[in-house]
Amino acid sequence: MRINRRNFIKTGAIATSGVFMHSSILGCSSPTNEGVQLEEYFGSFQNPPMDSKVFVRWWWNGNRLNKDEILRELDVMKSAGIGGVEINPIAFPPSTDPAGYEALTIFEDKWLDMLETALKGAKEREIVCDMIVGSGWPFGGEFLKKEEQTQLVTVDIIELEENKKYTFSTDELLARVNPDFHSKNKDVFKDLIMVRLVPASSDEFVSGEDLLNTVTENKLIVNVPEGKYLLYCVIKLTGYMNVINGSPGAAGPVLNHYNKAAVANYLERISGYINGKVGNMGNYIRAMFCDSMELEGANWNDDLPDEFEKRRGYSILPYLPFLLKKIGQMGNPLADQLGIKLPEEVTEKLGRINLDYYKTRLELFKERFITTFNDWCHTNGVKSRMQAYGRGMHPLEASMEIDIPECETWLFKEVGRDYPDIGLEGRAPLMCNKYVSSAAALIGKKEVSCEEITNTSMVFMATLENIKVAGDQSNISGVNHSVLHGFNYSPLNTEFPGWIRYGTFFNERNTWWPYFSLWSGYKARISNLLQNATPLANVAILQPLTDLWLKFGPQRDPFPQKRYPDYQNNLWEAVHQNGGGCNYVSEKIINESDFENGAIKYNSRSYNYLLLPEIETLDLQTVQSLSDFAEAGGKIVFIGEKPFKSTDFLNQESDDALVKEKIEALMKQGKNSIFIYPAPQNEVINWYKGLQQTLGIKPYVTFSKPQKFLEHSCYQLGDTRMFLIANTGLSEHISVTAEFDVPSGFYPWVWNPETGEKLMHPVNNKNNRINLELPKATSIIIVFENNDNGEIYFSPKQNTEGVLIAGPWQLKLQHINGNMETMELETLKDLVEMEETIHFAGTVLYEKTFQVENKQPQFIDLGNVQGVSECTLNGENLGTRWYGAHLYDISGSVKEGKNLLSVKITTITGNYLKGQTENKVAQNWTRHQEYYPMGLLGPVKII
Repeated sequence: MRINRRNFIKTGAIATSGVFMHSSILGCSSPTNEGVQLEEYFGSFQNPPMDSKVFVRWWWNGNRLNKDEILRELDVMKSAGIGGVEINPIAFPPSTDPAGYEALTIFEDKWLDMLETALKGAKEREIVCDMIVGSGWPFGGEFLKKEEQTQLVTVDIIELEENKKYTFSTDELLARVNPDFHSKNKDVFKDLIMVRLVPASSDEFVSGEDLLNTVTENKLIVNVPEGKYLLYCVIKLTGYMNVINGSPGAAGPVLNHYNKAAVANYLERISGYINGKVGNMGNYIRAMFCDSMELEGANWNDDLPDEFEKRRGYSILPYLPFLLKKIGQMGNPLADQLGIKLPEEVTEKLGRINLDYYKTRLELFKERFITTFNDWCHTNGVKSRMQAYGRGMHPLEASMEIDIPECETWLFKEVGRDYPDIGLEGRAPLMCNKYVSSAAALIGKKEVSCEEITNTSMVFMATLENIKVAGDQSNISGVNHSVLHGFNYSPLNTEFPGWIRYGTFFNERNTWWPYFSLWSGYKARISNLLQNATPLANVAILQPLTDLWLKFGPQRDPFPQKRYPDYQNNLWEAVHQNGGGCNYVSEKIINESDFENGAIKYNSRSYNYLLLPEIETLDLQTVQSLSDFAEAGGKIVFIGEKPFKSTDFLNQESDDALVKEKIEALMKQGKNSIFIYPAPQNEVINWYKGLQQTLGIKPYVTFSKPQKFLEHSCYQLGDTRMFLIANTGLSEHISVTAEFDVPSGFYPWVWNPETGEKLMHPVNNKNNRINLELPKATSIIIVFENNDNGEIYFSPKQNTEGVLIAGPWQLKLQHINGNMETMELETLKDLVEMEETIHFAGTVLYEKTFQVENKQPQFIDLGNVQGVSECTLNGENLGTRWYGAHLYDISGSVKEGKNLLSVKITTITGNYLKGQTENKVAQNWTRHQEYYPMGLLGPVKII
């Protein structure tokens, strides 16, 4: 056992232990919630404060701004339940009419007047304000000097014939290097920094002959000896990348994030302008935000070789040409590149050097950018908010440095529909979500922010039900603060649909906007609870990041080209789908932890089980930490194989031998603590169920049938446990028995995030066992309270029987363009299937008279509904359904004899815009999209 191993304790709010003890329910408050009663949480849940409500990314399209419009949009957003904005100046959308509005330059006087109007207007309305650093991403500007611009070194390799003389001009060599970047800057500075002549193959590493100092009058002469040779040309590109979608005044080349002085100058320029105009930033701005670090392969600063040698103990320069790759868009390395052929053992050594090269860049990025950004924010009285992942940052550890770490959740058509068990396809949350939420848990951050409902593939086609499912998946991944992507600054006098930069058309001109507040209120209550609760986890997962980097190189999170192993992104899902809870950890976190009473303890987190999926490579210190953890009674699971090598280059042979030796000793030492478990093959959920049962890992809730769309997270709320459970599928009703790990004397209460009410859930024989009914796209929050006196929650089972209400149906269509028409349908069908309605958008009133005799029905089930429904029976409004089962209680309004049923369906706008072939904005988004179903499809039944 070791205690007090860490040299320091991370600052921040301290989270409660990941291991929940029954005694904590019976009287011990968690550190974050000490003295807070459940009634107080419920009161806040009923009326969430502004910082619990959804925020929006407020795109200031092209900075074509007007003070009256700024204030009008703030009022629109507040009335819709939006609690905060992220002011985000961005390039004007292509194919869009600016309608005579002037394009302002960021940080010039006119623009600063608009900023002041927005900041003060938001404050008057109690709307929280964040602001992006600069514009677009990654940030930069036309004003940057050459030495402040982003740098990249890459390689060009030329095959040379033997016994031949070549003459190259340096201009010719530089011109050969022209990577296909996603966002090219027009002015690129190129420097030839290394030229090596090497044999095309070798039995050992050879650095080659350095020819750079032979260049005279911009000419390089190469005399090739006998045999095949390659000419390696290392080129430094400066200012190669243009800010993606930067607005006037902050477009141009990207900043060099490895240059501390350049970063500080850039940030201080911004605070100087803002503080000079509105006073102290902290009086108006909650947080400054850094968007995606898509740096297109940035990997250099002029002092990097010196820093490498100082930190790693040897020079990188002899090896540099052989570490570099030709790159394509977003810095992704290109496959099948020409290069020297070397034995596997030499390639292995180069891989370790490349790992040291990457570690050095991670350290420099943290020290020179993240720390500088944090210090600047705090000096100016604001928080830092950042998407701290990408090739320049550790995907887990970097988020621990940020005040409000942020991830991203996307909306694709596949979300909520069947998807493969292994991989990323069909998931709304990306892998970065679990890294970021794990980082927040480890360091004790209250907020896990998310760029949410990011949407480029089904813009205008999204329903509120689609949005809910993606948002529920986001919450399950650990998110508790939503920044929607996004609200477009767009005056009402612009051509429909207005100025659209990206997104899900969160806008008052959207057909379903009148119902948006139903979702935003739902989301605010969930966020409020999760921000006040502590996620529980007793399983830690050490991702094989080192092996991933060694095998495939650093990846572009959140969209990696390669994964290792294939199921690495799905482990956390399987743990939660089986009723458990987990966090990802890193070797650094393990090595800074204490081990006692069978647990890894880091700050206030505690884990009894550590999973290592197919990890081959470990640092020597980590191997020792595993031994200490096992000695303290912890459980270690090597999935697929056990580690057998180190990360070291300088002492590779001896350190590899030590890793093997220590791992073998560990296996003998911990017969009851060390397990080798076969890796999953084609699916992960049942595989983890088997692992959980084999090791005796006790879940927080046991589902009678774990399944893909049944997702769960468990939290500690004050002195009790809270469960968020969701059916994130768009088609199937889920019926399962759920048995919760809570003591006797506590009973399940449903806290309804739609209404703010709570009802007691009926139990099945025991206080902790319930029959759970979850219609499609439906979630439930269960809080265990120590009383059993209250109104009973009712959730009807799926009923496939009932009496069909057959056609004909009378339809009244109110089109978004003002047209009205009527029609009759003998049989309900998708409006997209009919030529006359395929391009409809608006509201459709379906009416039908049906007969009731003798037995009075209790419900009417509308069946498949694509849109928002409002149901009226005999003139009595029965309510609104915007997701899930469109089931209405008719027991108080149905009568014997004739009954008039009226169902109003509000559709999406997308199918209409797809038909607007002359509308450039509409066609820009919808021409590649499929039509989306809409209307009342039924079958409609009385039950």
